[in-house]
Amino acid sequence: MIKISGLNKKYGSKSVLSDINAEFSQGRIYGIIGENGAGKTTLFRCIAGLEKYEGEITSDLVPLKNHIGLLFTDPFFFSKITGEEYIRLLCNAHDKAIGDVSEKNIFDLPLSSYVSTYSTGMKKRLALLAVFLQDNSYLVLDEPFNGLDINGSIILSEILLKFKELNKTILLSSHIFSTLRDTCDEIMVLKDGTFTETFSRENFDRLETEIKHSAVGNKIAQLGLE
Repeated sequence: MIKISGLNKKYGSKSVLSDINAEFSQGRIYGIIGENGAGKTTLFRCIAGLEKYEGEITSDLVPLKNHIGLLFTDPFFFSKITGEEYIRLLCNAHDKAIGDVSEKNIFDLPLSSYVSTYSTGMKKRLALLAVFLQDNSYLVLDEPFNGLDINGSIILSEILLKFKELNKTILLSSHIFSTLRDTCDEIMVLKDGTFTETFSRENFDRLETEIKHSAVGNKIAQLGLE
């Protein structure tokens, strides 16, 4: 369980997160959606202990940061590191022994090659694999489906559902609504730095309709297509 109470975050005089209150339970997947700049990445960084903030973030496991598998939208890689070295580096940081990495290479990555030679999609799969092998109780994934092909997206969805069965707590953001529909138990809307609504699975259709209406509006008519 992760509980957030009265979370506020500012950069100088600019408020990025305002009075965030939420509770994330074990064995559930939570989707966090919002327009670019709504505060999703900042919220994830606060949860992971990478940002100073006002308010309180508590969890069943202390310190929380030692039990989080964190994925950034654009993961950082050293220029001269192989795929296998990257995985071992992240797993060693969490005191996780993983044995023969090649046996767990579910994305068929060239683990002996430098990551600098990987495509964008390969880098995303490598970062995901490293997070999965750390075996953390909490997963915080910022746009995990970005850069994945259809096979990678299917594999990721199934892995997330398996982690849910294993009673892990998962937070993820995505601009692809179908990925949230397939995996999430709840979807929370972050707007202007605060949660405005929470939708349970039975209300996902209504949420999708609201998103389409808000996004499209009269823009098609403006084009004058006939």
